[in-house]
Amino acid sequence: MEKNTILAVVLSVIVITVGMTVQATLFPSQPNTTQTTTEEASPKEYAAVAPSTVVSSSLAYNSGAAGSFKPVDDSSASKEKFTYSTNVFTVTFDPVGASVSSIKLNKHLDNGQPAELLFNEGDRNAFLMYAGRDTSTPIDATFQAKVDGNKVVFSQHFISEGSSDPFTITKTYTFGPDEYLFSINVDIQNSINAVLPLSFENEAYTLAFEPQIGPAFTEMKQDQYSYRRFYTKADGSKKKKQVNMRGNVWESDSTYSWVALVGKYFSAIVIPDIHTNHIQLTQYADENAAVPYKDKMYFSRSATRSASINDTYQVYIGPQLKSAMVIYDHPEDNSFGARDLNLQAALDSSSGLGWLENLLMWILNLFYKVIPNYGIGIILTTLLIKALLYPLTKKSMASTAKMSELQPKLNEIRERYPNDPQKQNMLMSELYRKEKINPMGGCLPLLIQFPILIAYFGLLNKHFELRGAMFIPGWIPDLSQPDTICTFPFNIPFLGNQLHLLPILYTISMIFSMKITQSQTTSSDQKGMMAFMTYGMPLIFFFWLYNSPSGLMVYWSVMNVVSIIQQQFMNKSVKKNETKDVKFTITKNTKKK
Repeated sequence: MEKNTILAVVLSVIVITVGMTVQATLFPSQPNTTQTTTEEASPKEYAAVAPSTVVSSSLAYNSGAAGSFKPVDDSSASKEKFTYSTNVFTVTFDPVGASVSSIKLNKHLDNGQPAELLFNEGDRNAFLMYAGRDTSTPIDATFQAKVDGNKVVFSQHFISEGSSDPFTITKTYTFGPDEYLFSINVDIQNSINAVLPLSFENEAYTLAFEPQIGPAFTEMKQDQYSYRRFYTKADGSKKKKQVNMRGNVWESDSTYSWVALVGKYFSAIVIPDIHTNHIQLTQYADENAAVPYKDKMYFSRSATRSASINDTYQVYIGPQLKSAMVIYDHPEDNSFGARDLNLQAALDSSSGLGWLENLLMWILNLFYKVIPNYGIGIILTTLLIKALLYPLTKKSMASTAKMSELQPKLNEIRERYPNDPQKQNMLMSELYRKEKINPMGGCLPLLIQFPILIAYFGLLNKHFELRGAMFIPGWIPDLSQPDTICTFPFNIPFLGNQLHLLPILYTISMIFSMKITQSQTTSSDQKGMMAFMTYGMPLIFFFWLYNSPSGLMVYWSVMNVVSIIQQQFMNKSVKKNETKDVKFTITKNTKKK
């Protein structure tokens, strides 16, 4: 096999390998939700049951009903909601249940307003408490509230049935100035030196996170573009595991470093207190409900033989960005002294190119300030990247042109030593070295573009500002989603039931780009391999990228178009040089005659 064919095979392998990496990174396969997986400590799974159907414990608080514990006196406590703000949060607290009814992210705008992270629409607030494990009726007494610096403190006295000695529940929320993680401290103190009257089937209370994480949506397809997934990370493990549910309920008595509810842009991650002995996750869809897809997390605390309880939960509610999560691996980087939380493991399709994503987003925002259209910003960013890569691209194209000029000599070597591939390769290598040509030089710009491609995908998938960013009305209304020009009443194999125009335009541009590039270097015995490179590879990428965000296809298509223009210009220059060389040769030969 002659050397150029070997190089073509190697290049094919490289492109296929990189393509498979792109596929695995950009479109990770999703586990089959109808099958169980082995968790780190064999969690229990149960059949479908909505939380509202759980049988109520007779000891759960229910507005002071008999057989329960109730507040000593909550009539003087104000039920008026209030807000507390940090640089990143605007939190609305509800004294009823010492709970949270709204968390808005000040730095992430949805239609010009801070994005709402608690999408409940009349459902229960976040961080309500329940007696024991029963989650049918929350402890909804009205708590006394006060703000103390970076702390919001709720407190209320309760008394249990058959006892005149009250105990106090104090719930304290502590915030950092610029962090998406906060802590919830649950302090329960008996008024006498006796065991707290909180033991319901060997569990004291349950802390719940029940609102769906935002932003708001009207349907949930559970694909790579709109989803809510549960993940757990076991103690000592650096990797997450997706929770696969049979029915609607998953339960475990195992210990976990954290439990996460993850969406495309945002996540809610709970680091349970060490005394948590039971975790329950529920997930179900209700097309008729205000929130059509619900996910809830419950953390039950074991009962104690002590007169007091003091537990601390840490909660991350914020963007799916590594830069916002990694600070909790080093205590000196965060105000809570948290270490080795490894929250970034919750990221979906983390490419490790966060710095490049942030750089691209910074450039996009610069262009957006001049022209408020992210689609135009992507085009201008692409042109800037192409300009920065021009020295490499020019060198690559020059190498391609030189390879074209050397074709007669290469063919002569093949004809002179048809049965000696080793001799062919040696002479070709000497020729490349003499002419200062790198046969693989044309691959370098392509390989450099792959990290940019992956970073663009991460940017479009994680940066909330690009959600719903319109480019061309009627065609590309959302750069973070595929462009859809037609929906069929049937499915097309490998493509689905939607017709996307951008992947088709991209494939055509890629084929044309490869044709004009390879036409300069293709010999007759390489046509089979070159045909595969020209038509096969673009088709493979077509299927890989068919459902990718339209912003990604805009970048890649514009990059191809600019490459075509550059290559056409280079080809014309080569033809002029070849014409000059031919005239010189004819004149020289004429003189000899």
